[in-house]
Amino acid sequence: MGDNGNAGLIGLGLVGTALARRLIGAGIKVTGFDIDAARRDAFAAMGGTAVTSVADVARGCPRIISAVFNTEQLADVIESKGGVVETAAGAPRTVLNVTTSDPDKVAALSARIAALGVTLLEVPISGTSEQIIQGDGVGLIGGERGAFEACADILDAICPKRYFTGAVGNGAKTKLAVNLILGLNRAALAEGLVFAERLGLDPRAFLEVARGSAAYSQIMDVKGEKYVNRDFHPHGKIVQHLKDVRMMVDYAHRAGQTLPLMEVVENLLEGNVKNGEGDFDNCAVIEEVRRRTR
Repeated sequence: MGDNGNAGLIGLGLVGTALARRLIGAGIKVTGFDIDAARRDAFAAMGGTAVTSVADVARGCPRIISAVFNTEQLADVIESKGGVVETAAGAPRTVLNVTTSDPDKVAALSARIAALGVTLLEVPISGTSEQIIQGDGVGLIGGERGAFEACADILDAICPKRYFTGAVGNGAKTKLAVNLILGLNRAALAEGLVFAERLGLDPRAFLEVARGSAAYSQIMDVKGEKYVNRDFHPHGKIVQHLKDVRMMVDYAHRAGQTLPLMEVVENLLEGNVKNGEGDFDNCAVIEEVRRRTR
């Protein structure tokens, strides 16, 4: 086990909190920071050591997990004043990035900071925050093989199942492609449930039939009851999914490819946001489907 089982954690939202639970449960000492004081207090109540700045984390933790919203925030954590680079002052640091990131930007960031003693390891995790808590999140690792191996204890805690995808950038590309399929599955289930409702079928009974049919997908188990109960307490937010979808569409267009199905999903998610549902669980896409009446 490297670095005496100590880890830093920056970002204590849905995913960060799930990661903290896994790490603390595995006996790893965790020092954490979030700009939200209430989140820091909740983290401390779980058994973590809450601090009040990124610098406080970077100063004492050679291995730091970043669970912020997007690539720009990741760069701020590492490169801004009081960030990892400045605080570490050349001392070796490894940043494990769990954020779904822009592949080109994260690769460029990795190259910039390598000469400054900071190694970036991509660890985007496929799965909801609840799946991460249960140990069912799947890590999509990109970066140096040595960093991957040196962080085995942390990775064992947060993503027992994982795949090494190669160089930095490949993890982000893999996550975007996986999230594309997931997003389509969520939208398809939403539309199927709404269609069944309009035909007069009981949604819960229909869900059980769908689970046992050729249409089955894991999303029926992960999100099915949330759809049926109209439970939109977030395990993964609409705004987060929309951020990823826009990145998918952008990268596809750069490659000369359209994403006809995902562009429809993008439009649905934008409808959710316009109706004030951006912080709802991503299964709230069913509400936007319900609103699309003739």
